[in-house]
Amino acid sequence: MSTVLLIGTGAAGAVVTQKMAQLPNIFSRIHIANRSWEKCQRLAEQCKGAVTPHQVNADYDHEVVSLIEKTQAELVINMALPYQDLSIMRACIQTQTHYLDTANYEPKEEAKFSYSWQWDLDQAFKSAHCMALLGCGFDPGVTNAFCAYAKQHLFDEIETIDIVDCNDGAHEHPFATNFNPEINIREITQRGRYYANGKWIETEPLSESKEIDFPQIGSRKAYLMYHEELESLVKHLPEIKRIRFWMTFSETYLNHLKVLQNVNMTSIEPIMYDGKEIVPLQFLKEVLPSPASLGQSYQGKTCIGCIIKGRQNGRDKQIVIYNICDHQNAFQELNAQAVSYTTGVPAMVGAKQVLTGAWMQHGTVNIEQLDPMPFLKDLANHGLPWHVEDQS
Repeated sequence: MSTVLLIGTGAAGAVVTQKMAQLPNIFSRIHIANRSWEKCQRLAEQCKGAVTPHQVNADYDHEVVSLIEKTQAELVINMALPYQDLSIMRACIQTQTHYLDTANYEPKEEAKFSYSWQWDLDQAFKSAHCMALLGCGFDPGVTNAFCAYAKQHLFDEIETIDIVDCNDGAHEHPFATNFNPEINIREITQRGRYYANGKWIETEPLSESKEIDFPQIGSRKAYLMYHEELESLVKHLPEIKRIRFWMTFSETYLNHLKVLQNVNMTSIEPIMYDGKEIVPLQFLKEVLPSPASLGQSYQGKTCIGCIIKGRQNGRDKQIVIYNICDHQNAFQELNAQAVSYTTGVPAMVGAKQVLTGAWMQHGTVNIEQLDPMPFLKDLANHGLPWHVEDQS
């Protein structure tokens, strides 16, 4: 018997909740919470009584502490905003509760994300005899497990890693983001950054691109970005000589984004409007389509994985390890689109590893520090099969 508390019932949080409800032998008592009571209650009704809804403002440690104590949760699954990571983590430390998230912390007032703030809580989690599992979505998350699996089973030495993310899907909207618009746009408009030969190199936002041959999809133009798993993989796989992250965007998407930037709608600096202070990007988030609403019209697939080069048995070797997820298959199962599905399923699978004891290490832990096999086997069993192709 286990009790979990999930905070954040957006598109990906709804996937985690529904997937947990499919495994009552593991997730025997499921509590969900959100700032919006209506959104939380709708998800509870969708799950037909399998979960208990609550209202919480996760900006405040004391509210999260009270809810953890009320539900007696053994694990908190954080599917809220990255701004709220630290408040939820502090509440878990205070209540001696295990913690899991899918995205690292970033301060609300600055478009910058890093594990450093969360890693600073390592000793506090160890003292509380609790685990904080960081970045357990797809990228980061599954991509980290792919790298750990490759290191253990496919290579004697890894030299370079390119994490590649392609959404080859199309929906009926001229412009929409696949997850929280505010977080998505903050991420995309940051400067690019990658690691090579012992140092970090920065680039202008989306200034570098190349054609990548994505398995089962084909050649697509992808853009170099900074993504959080680069930070942890460089730390925990020190032999890597170069690691980069690439993501595809359509020309239509980029043109819309450029216009929005040109008129300052992507700004996070507050302005005065009608006597009130508003943040343009937060206003834009409210007028864009909700990621949860995209599923029904979404056609196509995602392909996310790692292109890894190195050596085995004295020979050069290159592999690609990846997953394909179909938007319509995700919608038919959970009324979700594939980007939400590929984030939510790994979070559920990671939570299962913690609750069953397959993964348990006190402190702050990234996926590549753990045995990837139980996680990857469960991932394939719960809707995200993965494949390895030797391209040597």
